[in-house]
Amino acid sequence: MADIHRAYHREGDRYLIEVNLTDPRQLFNSLDPAPFVEKDLDDDAEAYIVDSVKEFHLDTPLALVIHLPAEAKSALTDAIPAAIRNYFSYRAATTQRKMGFVIRKGRLAFLFGFTALFACLTASEMIGKLGDSTFIRIMSEGLLIGGWVAMWRPMEVLFYDWWPMRWERRVFRKIEAMPMEVRYRGAGPA
Repeated sequence: MADIHRAYHREGDRYLIEVNLTDPRQLFNSLDPAPFVEKDLDDDAEAYIVDSVKEFHLDTPLALVIHLPAEAKSALTDAIPAAIRNYFSYRAATTQRKMGFVIRKGRLAFLFGFTALFACLTASEMIGKLGDSTFIRIMSEGLLIGGWVAMWRPMEVLFYDWWPMRWERRVFRKIEAMPMEVRYRGAGPA
């Protein structure tokens, strides 16, 4: 079986996620007016970093290395790791809030769905006592099916919808915590 991580360099026990830039501003959203260490990442930069991390098991040691030309070195470039950490900390927090909202929405939907199921089952029983005609059986079965269909989406929300957000939050937390470094091309030994 081929090593699926062969596209990534290794240093010691860590795989490197490397981003090559000609200007540090390429890493950030140019329309964001926030101070440098609070800026949003550029969509393409974020997607590359997140997708790269997702290629590995969450327990795999990783490091993020930003490559810049030596002439780009400045106080701002030294703040790049902090800016990236701030961004992914923010993304993890917003994903956590979104997940909480989905779970609350699922609980409320479950309450409404369960109420609808109870009402449909009760109505189905009552209609079933009216006789044994085809029309009455269709109505009774239709109510039974309708009640269970009313539970479909609430159960989907409660059991499945929040799992991808939980995993995404874990990816953001991993990026936030992993070692980060800015390296300069063409610079001699420090």
